[in-house]
Amino acid sequence: MLKAFIKAARLRTLPLSLSGIIIGSFLAYANGFFNWKICVLALLTTIGFQVLSNFANDYGDGVKGTDNAERVGPVRALQSGVVSAKQMLTAIKITGGLTFLIALGLIYASFGKSHWIYFLVFLVLGIVSIIAAVKYTMGNKAYGYSGYGDIFVFLFFGLLSVVGSYFLYAKQIDYTIFLPATAVGLLSTGVLNLNNMRDQESDAKANKRTLVVKIGGEFAKYYHYYLLISAFLITLLYAMLQYNSVKQLLFVIAFIPIFKHLFTVYQNNDAKLLDPELKKLALSTFLFAILFGLGHVL
Repeated sequence: MLKAFIKAARLRTLPLSLSGIIIGSFLAYANGFFNWKICVLALLTTIGFQVLSNFANDYGDGVKGTDNAERVGPVRALQSGVVSAKQMLTAIKITGGLTFLIALGLIYASFGKSHWIYFLVFLVLGIVSIIAAVKYTMGNKAYGYSGYGDIFVFLFFGLLSVVGSYFLYAKQIDYTIFLPATAVGLLSTGVLNLNNMRDQESDAKANKRTLVVKIGGEFAKYYHYYLLISAFLITLLYAMLQYNSVKQLLFVIAFIPIFKHLFTVYQNNDAKLLDPELKKLALSTFLFAILFGLGHVL
């Protein structure tokens, strides 16, 4: 049973979810605001949100019948029958509760009692994040079934992750940080788009109206190119605006496999072949976060 839940947690998705926190933390370090306690708690909170989202996704798609024999991706916990709906729902509640407690610790470690307005704002953001993680596929009005998943991924994996984590350290906002935050958001949205391209046929049959189902596979490819190329150009713009050293261009290395991935997507006519590309793009985004951050602290 434990093995089934570990598999349902989809550990391969964690590097992508941590990418925004890594960039926010590196930028905070570069500007003299870094704090290890905040860093560790922020990483743990993000892991909690991601695992919660993965459990909820497994449950939502499982009870709706979206995860079925026609699905291209790996078999899910509910779909396989190893975990019951009741057991997964219990796991969701426990994970959500623990994540909320860790998030409270993070907010208190950052703001204490002296910045109570910031404390309340981030408390609300934490609650909203939990709701967003659960409502992606769960419930009658799951936003992932209406084509709004891309917007939420961009906001939570990009803007909130980078800008929010930086604010936890600095208690202030450098507005240029919205550029790398946007880049991470676009790359993360690219991972979701790739996932939806892979699942287009099964999603359409299950009435899961993702953006890919709405616009079609061919337009989804062009959308994919736009997301990833825009991420590169926006990061390059940030590097030019904040240029101090050629080391700040280290992030370009991460775009070598990303552009190779784009060529693979361009040539692809078989959805099954997109599944290995998910891992490649997610890890490339994680590499981007590491190299981008190192470029600002070395």
